[in-house]
Amino acid sequence: MKKIAILVLNEYINDSRVIKQVESLSCKYKVDVFALNNGEFDTIVKHSNNVKIFRKVNYSKPSDFFLKKIKQAFVYLQYLFFSLMNLKDYDVVHCNDLETLPIGVLGKLFKRKLKVVYDAHEYETETLWMQNKYKKFLAKKLEGFLIHYADATSVVSDGIANEYVRLYNIEKPYLVLNTPNLAPNIKQNLFREKFDIPQEKKIFLYQGGLTKGRGIEILLESFSNLEDTNQVIIFMGYGYLESEVKKYAAKYDNIIFHPAVAPEVLLSYTSSADFGVLFYEDNCLNHRYCSPNKMFEYLVAGIPVISSNLVEMKRLVETYHLGLVAITNDSEGFSECVKESPKMDYQELLEKVEVARTIFNWAEQEKVLYRMYESL
Repeated sequence: MKKIAILVLNEYINDSRVIKQVESLSCKYKVDVFALNNGEFDTIVKHSNNVKIFRKVNYSKPSDFFLKKIKQAFVYLQYLFFSLMNLKDYDVVHCNDLETLPIGVLGKLFKRKLKVVYDAHEYETETLWMQNKYKKFLAKKLEGFLIHYADATSVVSDGIANEYVRLYNIEKPYLVLNTPNLAPNIKQNLFREKFDIPQEKKIFLYQGGLTKGRGIEILLESFSNLEDTNQVIIFMGYGYLESEVKKYAAKYDNIIFHPAVAPEVLLSYTSSADFGVLFYEDNCLNHRYCSPNKMFEYLVAGIPVISSNLVEMKRLVETYHLGLVAITNDSEGFSECVKESPKMDYQELLEKVEVARTIFNWAEQEKVLYRMYESL
C-alpha cells in the first residue's frame, strides 16, 4: 500500500480541498498530514481511516511587520527540516500550493523513488499577492524549474491547466475542481425566517471572504442604488470588509449581514437564497481563470448564480445555463443582472442547476484524483 505525506502550510482545520483529498486518498492508501500548529492542538493526532496529523511546527503572528516576516521564514525552515527528516518513510509527497513544492522536490533528491504531486490551488504566480513584479518573477522561475520534477500536477480550472502547458511546456495537468460533497437538495428558508423576508422578495447571497478583489464594494454600491425593493442581498462571511458591509446594512433595508456559519450547516443556509453571487474583479489572472469553490457550493445547494464576466465562470454559467453573467464587471453590469433576473424562467433554471450539481461534486472529482494517483 502506498504511503502518502500531505504537506499543507496551515493547521488543517478549514482547508476544505485538502480535507476532502485526504478523506478520499485514505480510503485506498496510508495517508499522513504534515500541518502547522498555532498552539491549540496536540502535536500528533489520529483522524478517520487512521490518518495521522503531525502538527509539530508551532507558529504565532507578531504584530510588527518585520518580526512577522522573520517568524514566517523561521517557521518555514522548521517545517522544511521536519518534513525532509520524515519523507524517507513515504512513497508519495503531495505538495499543496507552490510554497510546499520545494520541500517535495528536495525530498525527491534524498529518496529517488519518492513521487511528487504538485497540487496548485490557484494560479499560483498570478494572485493579488503576487503583483510585485520582482516577487512574481522569482515565483515564476521557481515554479517553472520545480514543476518539471513533479510526477503529476493538478490544478483547479481548465484555463489554468492550459496556461501551465503554455508557460512550462508540460503535459496538461489533471483538473481537480474544488467541489463540495453532494448533499440532498432540500430547499430551506432560514434567511426568510430569521430576517422576516417576504416570499415575494428575491434573496441574492454572497458567501465567502469579505475581502478585496471579490467585488464586495461593487455589490454594495449596486444594492444601495437599487430602486426595486423586492431584491435583497445577504453577505455571509467574515474578513477585512466586514465593517463596511455592516455599515451599509445599518443604512439600507435591502442589504443584510450574516456571520459565517459552520461547514456542516453551510448548504442549509445557501439553499435558503434564490441566487448565489460571485463577482470576482478582473484584477489578476488568478481571478480571470478561477473556478471558485463557492460557485459549486451554490450549485450543490440547488440555486442558480450571477457571476462577473471572467473566463472560467462565464464558460461554466453559459455552457450549463446556470444563471446570468454580467456584461461588464462593475456596479452597472451587476445591477443589470439583478434587474434581468425576474424575467428568467426560474423553474427552468432550477432544472439546469439540478443537472449541474450531479456533475460538479466531489464524488466526480475524486475519480480524477484516483486516476492521477494510479498513474504514478
